Amino acid sequence: MIHQYKLNGYNLVLDVDSGGVHVVDDLVYDIIALFENKLTDEIVRELSLRWSPNEIRDAIEDVKALVDAGTLFSQAQHQERLRSRETGSDPVIKALCLNVAHTCNLNCCYCFASQGTYKGEQAIMPLSTGKRAMDFLVEKSGTRRNLEVDFFGGEPLLNWEMVKDTVAYARSLEEIHNKHFRFTITTNGLLIDDDVIEFTNREMDNVVLSLDGRKEVHNRFRVTKSGAGCYDIVVPKFQELVRRRTRGTYYVRGTYTHFNTDFLEDIIHMADLGFDELSMEPVVCPPDEPYALTASDMPILKEQYELLAKEMIARDREGRGFRFYHFTMDLDHGPCIYKRVAGCGSGTEYLAVTPIGEIYPCHQLVDNRDFLMGNLWDGITRTDLQDDFSQCNVFAREACRDCWAKLYCSGGCAANAYHVSGSLLGVDSYGCELFKKRIECALMTKAAQAIGDTNSHNYK
Repeated sequence: MIHQYKLNGYNLVLDVDSGGVHVVDDLVYDIIALFENKLTDEIVRELSLRWSPNEIRDAIEDVKALVDAGTLFSQAQHQERLRSRETGSDPVIKALCLNVAHTCNLNCCYCFASQGTYKGEQAIMPLSTGKRAMDFLVEKSGTRRNLEVDFFGGEPLLNWEMVKDTVAYARSLEEIHNKHFRFTITTNGLLIDDDVIEFTNREMDNVVLSLDGRKEVHNRFRVTKSGAGCYDIVVPKFQELVRRRTRGTYYVRGTYTHFNTDFLEDIIHMADLGFDELSMEPVVCPPDEPYALTASDMPILKEQYELLAKEMIARDREGRGFRFYHFTMDLDHGPCIYKRVAGCGSGTEYLAVTPIGEIYPCHQLVDNRDFLMGNLWDGITRTDLQDDFSQCNVFAREACRDCWAKLYCSGGCAANAYHVSGSLLGVDSYGCELFKKRIECALMTKAAQAIGDTNSHNYK
């Protein structure tokens, strides 16, 4: 399977199975569009109004060379590899999301976690549960050395001492069990102080900072319990944390809604604040909410991603570039094919833990008791749910099988699919459209970087 498209003056051809990306001239682009269904002489006749027969035949030979090299019209048995990987062993757990605080000091109406409580009672995870979570992860991780723990909420800084003590406990286990913990924390920033900055710089491999962009955009939803916007409070704290960060990574992460479909302006605003690791996610909510994205928003959003890609290329050439999470792509290495097919591992390799130690497939399903899988002391008792999530891959989703982007999205988010379609094996069609546009833009920016001349157009 191939995917062809034109963007920013580039003719791009993606070979889906091999992952080969080709930037070609107009002639080769047109030949590839005809190659599978027409013979050489038919292609020559069809294109002879624009090019000479010799030019066409020479270009056809170039296309055949790519086919012979396995980087164009390739066919791979990825589904068979997935079956062989799935047989014979229980899932190894490599990551936990610890919901250390089912409470929050903000009152964001678009919050998927219902302002941090996940539609339940406010709760704080005790240190004993955090320690048990670390033991559980070590016990269930098999021979895997690198383990990941996300401190999440609500707002995890409301349980800050417990977070620090849990990290210390995990570190005490590393040498004993030949493990290495990688920690991430997501925060709205209100409680950031010198202690938070120093500790996260020392211990957290990644820090996610919630900022929606321009002041008026951020303050529309991200408000305190009294209804006041928090932009002026959190932005200086985020800037100081990033200024003092000497190890690991960080992301400034925003959410865009129907009210700021011009979200490029928010990304540029954050870049101009000095942040160079950025993410901006579409809101996920019921369609009847006033801030829900609509069908009429889609063309605007796609254009925004294209404009973002062009802006990033221009800024990179000027020496003031930034990274956008959804455009980050490693074409030489990247995820192994198993991860490309099977996705994030929710419900199998990755689990979420509530303040009372209950286990769910991921943090986006913690509010649904139908997905309660067990607890930290008894382990996974709903192995049927584990089996269900192990089947969440691109070949199990009917809508994904013939999609050119399937090895980049891995079938998409199972939780989003469930919330939109009622099935783990459904799809979030709106999110799919946005994802495909992001991949097209990401590939184009990689092409521009590789070629090194954003003003040139046709290459092969």
